[in-house]
Amino acid sequence: MQKFTTVASLKQAVANAKSEGKTVGLVPTMGALHEGHLSLIRKAKEQNDIVVVSLFVNPIQFNNKEDLAKYPRTVDADCEKIEKLENELQPGSNVIFAFIPSVEEMYPEPVKDEYHFGPLEEVMEGPQRPGHFSGVAVVVRRLFDIVEPKRAYFGEKDYQQLAIIRNLIEQIKYPIEIVACPIVRADDGLALSSRNMRLSPEARAIAPAINATLEQAAEMAECEDVDDVKEWVMDTLGSFHEVNAEQCPNGLKFEPEYFEIVNAKTLQPIENWEDAAEDGAVGCIAVWLDGVRLIDVVKF
Repeated sequence: MQKFTTVASLKQAVANAKSEGKTVGLVPTMGALHEGHLSLIRKAKEQNDIVVVSLFVNPIQFNNKEDLAKYPRTVDADCEKIEKLENELQPGSNVIFAFIPSVEEMYPEPVKDEYHFGPLEEVMEGPQRPGHFSGVAVVVRRLFDIVEPKRAYFGEKDYQQLAIIRNLIEQIKYPIEIVACPIVRADDGLALSSRNMRLSPEARAIAPAINATLEQAAEMAECEDVDDVKEWVMDTLGSFHEVNAEQCPNGLKFEPEYFEIVNAKTLQPIENWEDAAEDGAVGCIAVWLDGVRLIDVVKF
């Protein structure tokens, strides 16, 4: 693994690799790596000669200063995980480039860029996190400009973000293939997330109820209306602490922010299952647990 902290040094290394005919894949992350991130890196290495992994907590995509301050920063541990993975994939090589810039390096001047995504950002995360997707687009485009990858890799857990990135590619007309990778879950079903490390042991113990509820919702879809499924999910998680009081000490409870069932392509809410007959439907949820905001997705 090679580490880079400046844009200039990374661009030079990438240019050298490309001059040798090597292909380059990009895995943008905010660090605090877990097995989900590592699965993206593995996929990227399967399809490319060189993989650039960015480790950068992007401040302009946070609309909550407290959330930014609490976001895990584990650069040393992240680099150890990358090195271990690289040795598993290709022992003794330097095929993974870790890009670890400062905020000043990424944004040497005040950010004036702004992106809009129409209906894609008017649902779910959009209203809850104003400016979030524009901030994501700014940093992703800068990474695209620096690396000019052949392919870029994103996880399906951030399903709306994935749609936003695909739309960004259309807007800026870059010839980059966006590769969507499946959600990686813990053995108990909880979707892996950097924010999981902020959960207390008690909260972590009940967090798998999110995925369990979504899986039941997918089964209900075979015989229940869309609105009934949505209402059931919100009620089930909202009342979890009452039904399972012994598992929820100290007033611990789920606080569902939203659960939407949307067209898998347009992300627009559907009223009946036929509305998504061609593109398919997905259910997207955001839940607060123990002061930590968790998201998850289920396909119908």
